[in-house]
Amino acid sequence: MSIKNKLKTFFAMDDDYEYEYVEEEIVESPSIKNQPPNHNVINLKSVKTSSPKVVLYEPRTFDEAQQIADNIVNKRAVVINLQRLETYEAKRIVDFLSGTVYAVNGVIQRLGSQTFLCAPDNMDVSGSISETLEEELNKGW
Repeated sequence: MSIKNKLKTFFAMDDDYEYEYVEEEIVESPSIKNQPPNHNVINLKSVKTSSPKVVLYEPRTFDEAQQIADNIVNKRAVVINLQRLETYEAKRIVDFLSGTVYAVNGVIQRLGSQTFLCAPDNMDVSGSISETLEEELNKGW
């Protein structure tokens, strides 16, 4: 033992702890290198956002009801004008689409005498068309 160490132990200046300095080499993998340091940050370009779309239909036969239903299932709102159909076929289409809207937890609303809005659950529909509009349509306006 050296004189310096003897003096330290004599005066109780020696700590019982030993400190060791180790230099670590940081190795980054290529996948971590591309990520930002804060992993809670999300790149907005990578997030797929579906913009709400509204599709307009004026079916001429009941066979087109499946295409309309496919749009509702794919989270698109659909406005349907049934003026070019016979009353029986128009009722069948409304019944079919009512079932589709119910299956996706959506909403179906009457906009006019033969016009309907079918919206899936990802779209909020607020307000309503007043009854006077329907009365005016029946009067011939």
